[in-house]
Amino acid sequence: MSKRNTPQRRHTILALLAEQGEVSVDELSKVFATSEVTIRKDLAALEKSGLLLRRYGGAVPMPHELISDSQPVSQYKQAIARAGVACIREHARIIIDSGTTTAAMIPQLGHKPGLVVMTNSINVARAIGELEHEPVLLMTGGTWDPHSESFQGQVAEQVLRSYDFDQLFIGADGIDLARGTTTFNELLGLSRVMAEVAREVVVMVESDKIGRKIPNLELPWSSIHTLITDERLSPEAREQLTARGIKLICATVDA
Repeated sequence: MSKRNTPQRRHTILALLAEQGEVSVDELSKVFATSEVTIRKDLAALEKSGLLLRRYGGAVPMPHELISDSQPVSQYKQAIARAGVACIREHARIIIDSGTTTAAMIPQLGHKPGLVVMTNSINVARAIGELEHEPVLLMTGGTWDPHSESFQGQVAEQVLRSYDFDQLFIGADGIDLARGTTTFNELLGLSRVMAEVAREVVVMVESDKIGRKIPNLELPWSSIHTLITDERLSPEAREQLTARGIKLICATVDA
């Protein structure tokens, strides 16, 4: 099947899964006369949509207890993600850090030709692999951190320092209006190296995180160029942020 038949193929995969209780990559590759790489992309996309659960060599139905716990991406995150993608130029070299807000950008990246994307997140890498027109994908490697679900450590830092980037897109657990971005994670080194090797640092957070003070300072305001948040941001916070010389973008839900 051609790429135009991708939805039909994925619908058939779900039908086979419902009928058989499990499917294998090898079996599906033969059924559709396509590559195993294509089938893995299909399974990854269906898993991301909460329609199945991948396992080694294939997939099984999504357990009911996991289906009930899945949370859609909020409309504010989606608006912030759209605003973030609008900041990306064609043929740019960008870093996308781990996080749900930054990951919400991925479905729209296929419309930006010639991108090179570096990430330390397996989830981001998988989502990029599902795009019809994939950017060039680079991964940091390094030491796996289960808390942030991303790679961290010296190996990852060394890989990043081997490149230069136009933009970094990064989230935060909180925004301290006096200090900068804050996080619960004590592994701060990689975020700071990401900021060092990017010409523009773009922080993406929902407005309810602004004013939230968390002990661990991640990036000081001196390292941040642009802050993308949503339209709920208070006038007082807007004034403080713009006074720091930060480019402030307040995304609207109906954008």
